[in-house]
Amino acid sequence: MHAASATGAPAINYGLRAKLGMMLPSSNTIAEPQIAAMLPPGVSLHTTRLRLRNGREALGMLERLEEGTQLMADGAVDRLIFHCTAVSMHSPEIPGEITRRVAAITDIPLTITSEAIVEALGVLGARNIVLMTPYDQATNDREVRFLAHHGINVLRERGLGIDGGVEMAAVEPQQWFDETLALRDPAAEAYFISCTTIRSADVIDALEDALGKPVLTSNQAMLWRALRDTGINDRIAGFGRLLRDF
Repeated sequence: MHAASATGAPAINYGLRAKLGMMLPSSNTIAEPQIAAMLPPGVSLHTTRLRLRNGREALGMLERLEEGTQLMADGAVDRLIFHCTAVSMHSPEIPGEITRRVAAITDIPLTITSEAIVEALGVLGARNIVLMTPYDQATNDREVRFLAHHGINVLRERGLGIDGGVEMAAVEPQQWFDETLALRDPAAEAYFISCTTIRSADVIDALEDALGKPVLTSNQAMLWRALRDTGINDRIAGFGRLLRDF
């Protein structure tokens, strides 16, 4: 049921508190509905796409970064988001490159997925984690190295070996629950399910209940940082401790 406006028409979310402008992979149809479900009142999401269909062409997503940035800046959004985990964790140098190139186009502040994840793990006090992904082993290895660069130790990791965004999106939420639970490690301080184009947000709360530890996903962690850095501190239920408690 939609709330009614003063005119009696359904209220429309025009982002009067904040407008988030997200650049995401062209094959990703999961991040937008997930993030829309997490948004607090008065915050709107606006997107543009950068070409990326599979892991083999991952860094190709950066080829038109300036164009995507300008398209978002034209809308005078309050915060820009570069939203792809595998690309932004490709190497420790990539976030700096993205930041410099965006700053050459606009002074709108920027959130990058990989930086949001590192910050979220820091807030949770999690230095020993379990990593679950849809990726191939080479991509997992890069993410493990990226996290190690930031002082985060991956105790156990698994990837499903899926290459395309459409195929990643087809994996059912129950599989993410089962696969992550199977990686349970008593030394883990948090569990991170990586990738912006998978249906993992559906099972965050259930996994936290089963594992007794915080569970992060790429969409959840990115939105948490984007909101907090924009000065929006609403506590959001249904998607894990991070959005609810921090």
